[in-house]
Amino acid sequence: MSAQLRVDWPACQARGLCHELLPEVVELDEWGYPIVTGEVSEELLSDARAAVRGCPRLALRLVD
Repeated sequence: MSAQLRVDWPACQARGLCHELLPEVVELDEWGYPIVTGEVSEELLSDARAAVRGCPRLALRLVD
């Protein structure tokens, strides 16, 4: 099973915590906004959930 990480662009303020918590899936653009580079594998699912919980703007979510 894999999941997708989605970004709520209006809510995101480019703090970069998602990249720090999940660098395997999230890169940052030149302004610090997240770029999701792939699906979240089952091995990374717990890290992805931590990134969603850790987002200070609640701008991330996981979808199946």
